[in-house]
Amino acid sequence: MSGHSKWNNIKRKKEKTDGARAKVFTKVGREISVAVREGGPDPASNSKLADLISKAKRMNVPNDNIQRIIKKAEGGDKTEYEAITYEGYGPGGVAIMVETLTDNRNRTAADLRHYFDKHGGNLGAVGCVGFLFNQKGVIDISLEDKDPDEAMMDALDAGAEDFDAGEEAAEVTTSPEDFSAVCKALEAKGYEFLSADVAMVPTTTTTLTDPDQLTKMGKLLDALEDNDDVQNVWHSLENEEDLP
Repeated sequence: MSGHSKWNNIKRKKEKTDGARAKVFTKVGREISVAVREGGPDPASNSKLADLISKAKRMNVPNDNIQRIIKKAEGGDKTEYEAITYEGYGPGGVAIMVETLTDNRNRTAADLRHYFDKHGGNLGAVGCVGFLFNQKGVIDISLEDKDPDEAMMDALDAGAEDFDAGEEAAEVTTSPEDFSAVCKALEAKGYEFLSADVAMVPTTTTTLTDPDQLTKMGKLLDALEDNDDVQNVWHSLENEEDLP
């Protein structure tokens, strides 16, 4: 999921992930492996694992695959993944945060620096853009056959902080601590999730109008998201729907 989660962005991301299913499985698999090692293989007592299993199922990862990853991690898979967040600026000064899980930080840092340099950006020091983002739970639900006002009340009753409805979908924002509880409450009421994750949401956004900058920004995001070590890319681009 990229940037501040709006329905146009979700559709773009879904189109990309549908065409790269194996890569999606790899990324979710790494997250699940780390969660099992840190909190054990039982989702009943490991809330992080429970959230990731739900996420994997929403991304159409087969249950057999999920259980295989859990068993492999439980059985002592020796691959050690390190969580590192990189920060920088894209074309036109768009703030970018890149969350990674890597077994080789030198390789990952070199890859990311290459992507930023090649596509008109600049990989910066830790903290250079982090202050421009807040961590939030972001849940996008389908409003097909749903009453927006009723959906808003359901979300707020479940503990959501904000609700933003469009024609086809609504964005539900929560605190990171309330994310799991709100997800469970909305799932129990039968809402279809288009996307759900704890995200870095920009406090201010940047609009790009120059076609060359938009092209470079699109290529930079594609390069980052295609890298197996990259788990999430968050950015402050306001008009992601204008990317080629």
